[in-house]
Parts: sequence; C-alpha cells; structure tokens
Amino acid sequence: MSRDDLIEIRRSLHRIPELGFQEVKTQRFLLNHIQSLPQENLEVVEWKTGLLVKVHGAKPDKTVGYRADIDGLPIEEETTYEFKSEHPGMMHACGHDFHMTIALGVLSHFASNQPKDNLLFVFQPAEEGPGGALPILESEVFNAFRPDMMVALHIAPDLPVGTIGTKEGLLFANTSELFIDLTGKGGHAAYPHKANDMVVAASNLVSMMQTIVSRNIDPLDSAVVTIGKITGGTKQNIIAEKARIEGTIRTLSPEAMGKVKKRIEALVAGIETGFECEAEIDYGSNYYQVDNEPQLTREFMKFVQDSKYDLIVSDKAMTGEDFGYFLKEIPGFMFWLGVDTPYGLHHSRIEPKEDALEVAVNLLIEYLNYKSN
Repeated sequence: MSRDDLIEIRRSLHRIPELGFQEVKTQRFLLNHIQSLPQENLEVVEWKTGLLVKVHGAKPDKTVGYRADIDGLPIEEETTYEFKSEHPGMMHACGHDFHMTIALGVLSHFASNQPKDNLLFVFQPAEEGPGGALPILESEVFNAFRPDMMVALHIAPDLPVGTIGTKEGLLFANTSELFIDLTGKGGHAAYPHKANDMVVAASNLVSMMQTIVSRNIDPLDSAVVTIGKITGGTKQNIIAEKARIEGTIRTLSPEAMGKVKKRIEALVAGIETGFECEAEIDYGSNYYQVDNEPQLTREFMKFVQDSKYDLIVSDKAMTGEDFGYFLKEIPGFMFWLGVDTPYGLHHSRIEPKEDALEVAVNLLIEYLNYKSN
C-alpha cells in the first residue's frame, strides 16, 4: 500500500469519528476495505462494533496479535484540515484514525504476502470509554483466535516522525474515572439552618481528597487524584439539594489504586455523617496498567535499534490505555510512534504528521516478518 493510499484511508476515517460502541460507519469502512483484499488466508469476524481478522500463516508455530482502537472522542474539532470531522462534537483527537490506518496497511500487506505464523488483527471499539478491551478478551471469538503475544502502538505528539519510544515494564498507569453524587436538602438561602447544603458538602469533600496522595500514598509510589468538574445548585439564592463531583484517579500500581479508592470511600462516608446527606460513588471506566513484558520489549527495542528507525527509552506516564488488560493476560508490549505535532493528545487542534503512517506500516511489516523467522 502506497503512502498516498494510507493518507487517503486516514483522512476518510478522520471524517467519521464515532463514540465507544457506536462505531457503525467505522466498522463498515473497515469491512469494505478488508473485503477488497485477497481472502484466501483471511478469516473475518464481527464483534459488536469491532472486528477480528485472522491471517492464517503458511506454517504457523504461533499467533501474533495486533490491536488497533477505533473510537473517537466527544471533542469539537478545531484543526486546519480540509477533511474535518463530519460528526458535530466528535473528533479523532487521540490518533485512532492513525491506529486503524496503520493496521489496515499491515493487514493489506500480509493478505497478499502470506506470513509464516498466524496474525490476529483486533479492531477494538470503545477504548476511550466505557472500555472495549476487557469484554473482547472475555468473548468466545477472541478466545477461539487467542494469540500468543500482543502488540499495539500509540501516536506520540512530542516525538519526531521516525522515532519509536517504549520501555520494559510499566509504560502507562492504572486509571479510574470518579463520579460522586451528593444529595441533601434544598431550601431558601435565607434559612440555611433548615437545609443541608450540598455545595458546601462537595467543597469540603474536594478539599479533603487533596490529602489522599500527600498523606495516604507512599512517597516512593505515585498517584494522582484530579477533580475536573463540580456541579451543584440551580440559582444563587437557593441552597443546593444536589451536587456532583467528577474526576479521575491515576496510580502506578494496582495496590495504590485500591488504597486511593478505600480512602475516598472513607471520606465520603464522613461527609454523609457530617452533612447528614446521602452519597453515591461510581468509578466509571477502570483501566489496568500497560506493563510491557520485558523480554519481548527488549527484543523489539533491539530490532528498532538495528534498523533505520530512531529509538528512545520512554518514561512511564500517568496516561491510561485499556490495552493493559490484554497485557495482563497475554505477553506483549505497546510502543509510542512519533507524529511531531505541538498539540497534545485529546486536543481539538492536534494534527499528527501523516508521514508517520508509512513509518509505522513498514516497521510493523518488518518486525512481524522478523518474528516469524
């Protein structure tokens, strides 16, 4: 597949971002392309709004899996592109249009050039939420095709095109969404003693949660508790009956995640008693850490170093990725692909360099051939 073909596919996908488990147009686009390829060695199965494509090897000793996430984000696009999103309020702001295009490029090559080993391409929905990796791992179809190792990439805005970044061990953090709903008793602003003010309760709770990391997590460990949104009340002279707190938790170990949640629950119980209110906690989507298998990662890093690509040893990051669920059960690794753009992931103006598409496709074709030798 040529550079121009890759760019055309990426731009077509960029126009049709869809949210998790709503990727109907995206799935149809992927299917149409896959059905245009030689079918002799392909086995294609739909899973919800995603796809699994097995390439049968000529003399297989193993199956190598490659994951590409396919959903977009609820972001209004503000790029300079002529091929902007056609779906208002939705955008491929995390590079999943790149991820899918790269997977199609690699799949197209091996559909016409049968590999020695089996390959499994997983076009996974809902990475941005509510999370597609865990349910697909538990599905019958995945376990029928279950690979011996898994690989995935993620675009890296801060790395130059042609640069690959990864590391052994922990690459991405454990993450959890956080939603807390507080319900008290509303009333007139002139009679506060007859009400239970949830704006005040929520404000106290947010302040108390700032002590969790500083006073409950080992200083040699790492955790983040960020509250990004508070809503409550209806008017300036009405005491709020309800308030909602929304945030995120990030930790570098599953144990720290458990400690943070336990402490949040204790603080919320205290708020219920102190403010005579009711509270509900919802942890939303939870993602397991991306923990690269050391031997496979070292082997991949050496392969990159021995080739024409630049390699950097990445730092671990507090970003989250549900690919971690695959690596919890199946050895493998994730790596960063440099796309050289000043705007970061999830930014409405992110414009990754399209030259990175050909870099990634060539790298993965070479690596997957290398793994079969």
